[in-house]
Amino acid sequence: MPAMDFAITPDLILRAYSVGVFPMAESADDPNLHWVEPEKRGIIPLDAFHVSSKMRRFTRRAEYRVTVDTDFAGVIAACAAPRMGAEETWINGTIRDVYTTLFKAGYCHSVEVYNSEGALVGGLYGLALGAAFFGESMFHVERDCSKLALIHLVARLKAGGFSLLDTQFITDHLRQFGAVEIPKRAYRKLLDAALSREAEFRIWPQEDDPVRVMEMV
Repeated sequence: MPAMDFAITPDLILRAYSVGVFPMAESADDPNLHWVEPEKRGIIPLDAFHVSSKMRRFTRRAEYRVTVDTDFAGVIAACAAPRMGAEETWINGTIRDVYTTLFKAGYCHSVEVYNSEGALVGGLYGLALGAAFFGESMFHVERDCSKLALIHLVARLKAGGFSLLDTQFITDHLRQFGAVEIPKRAYRKLLDAALSREAEFRIWPQEDDPVRVMEMV
């Protein structure tokens, strides 16, 4: 899609998500943004979310602490950082600025994973509207910590009454949890239904209890 030739604002972002469109940049250094509306949309059906036995054991490990909305700036910065063996990030300065504003307004959320030394070693961020959560990006610097963040996210979404988890695109990383692609028309029906409902992201305290999480997933 063509680059935007006008100022992007938080309100514009919210309106775009409400009709199934989201912005991306070609690279972190590209000042332009592009509207994206894939013909095939990636979602994770919450009622079909799959966690392997290995990841269930990993989730219960006490040395990791998982929180929400405690370091949004750190998470989006880590998601935007170059990664070895990965494509160049699509998160530019404009996206970081606007989504940080949306975080302060209560629309964007982050999940943080800390190791036993208190270092941020994994996480993800996204945007919530109605009963829809739009996952934007995730990262890890210790093995499986982005997966751990996703498991905690899904448990919170289920507890809070969400009905749609939009992943935008599909990766092998997401397929192992049950992610699927659906046509744009089917996605819009799910989106409209989710936007007509209320959900609560902060249904739990900011620090997640692994036992409670595993009961939900």
